[in-house]
Amino acid sequence: MKALIAVVGSAVLGLATLTACGGDDGYGGGSSSSSSSASQAGGAAKLATAEISGLGKVVVDGNGKTVYVFDKDTSGKSNCEGDCLAKWPAVAAGEGTPQLDGVDASLVSTVTRSDGSKQLALGGLPLYLFASDTKAGEAKGQAVGGVWWVVGADGKKITTQPSGNGNSGY
Repeated sequence: MKALIAVVGSAVLGLATLTACGGDDGYGGGSSSSSSSASQAGGAAKLATAEISGLGKVVVDGNGKTVYVFDKDTSGKSNCEGDCLAKWPAVAAGEGTPQLDGVDASLVSTVTRSDGSKQLALGGLPLYLFASDTKAGEAKGQAVGGVWWVVGADGKKITTQPSGNGNSGY
């Protein structure tokens, strides 16, 4: 009987923990697609570098997903809202100092979005993920609409055109 109680208790505790990690990410809309893993975890954001075939060394988030910059942004301001943000989730700044691996700390900053949330920026340009990049190492968002670009560790966009990318618009 004690073993059964222990198993049921563990299951309830496990479900409670999972429930506490899900839900509204605190950035409005109740959709986790508009935030990065840093905001969901509530910890410090992470940026690192990774080699991506055809693009070289690019910046990735804490899950190894490629980050992008948007030509329609201006230094210190994001111009991606609404439907754009659903397809291109902002890389949330998270809590505390971002953890960096291969990225120059002097290039990393934050911008305040129109909803008051904080977004990581590199070289002053806000950073995004691409919703269609479902796993680490993908860069399906490269050159989409001629305005979305992966970013190198130096904070500069990489404008290499991918071969066979039929993406257009945003």
